[in-house]
Amino acid sequence: MRREVRVPLPDGDSLAATVALPEGTAPATGWPGIVVVHEIYGVEPDMLDVADLFADRGYAAVLPDLYSHGTRTGCLARAMHQLATGRPGRPTSDIDATRRWLAGREDVDGDRLGVIGFCMGGGFALAYAASAPPGVRAASVNYGAVPRDEEELRAVCPVVGSYGGRDAGFRSHGRRLQEHMRALGIEHDVEIYPGAGHSFMTDGHHPLARLALFPLRHGLVRPAAEDSWRRTFAFFDTYVADHR
Repeated sequence: MRREVRVPLPDGDSLAATVALPEGTAPATGWPGIVVVHEIYGVEPDMLDVADLFADRGYAAVLPDLYSHGTRTGCLARAMHQLATGRPGRPTSDIDATRRWLAGREDVDGDRLGVIGFCMGGGFALAYAASAPPGVRAASVNYGAVPRDEEELRAVCPVVGSYGGRDAGFRSHGRRLQEHMRALGIEHDVEIYPGAGHSFMTDGHHPLARLALFPLRHGLVRPAAEDSWRRTFAFFDTYVADHR
């Protein structure tokens, strides 16, 4: 079941978001929850599909629209500034507000939460998880930016990640994430798929991006996507849904 909601922000504004809930009545303990952070293209159908996938597996999933307050250009500029500087900015505070909204629902267990992001959102998901937000037990980072300094990730929760070996822009970030997690002793499952490029996990339609960003080799690669989703769900089921 999917519906549109508004997430209140500390400054009195609100953020548009989409929540997808499992069928039926929530268990007494509440559903585990997932915050889905969209790609640079925004809330596109393939990102909504991600929320539905988690709802189908028994998670309450919420997808905030990080471009929904102010102009799209201004929101994108703030997002790019955070990516460039590595410093928490408006995207991080918006993700945190979404996490607080989700955790505050009566049908959600606020102590069993995860965050997943793709492309730009993958970098945001990782940075947010590294801030040790309450209740967030696992993060999924998919072809997202990884900081050079491993110390920035010292407080991060267990991480599952997927990258494409043909993605000239981000495959090195996948290797870096593997190295950082090993060095820090953090539980992780990070895979680089040789035959995949950027945005290979979802069926997004971005023809201009495929032409303009040719080195990234955009596009769904079904075998890699299926294996990546299998690993991702197994990881979240272990670290988030489990009542440990």
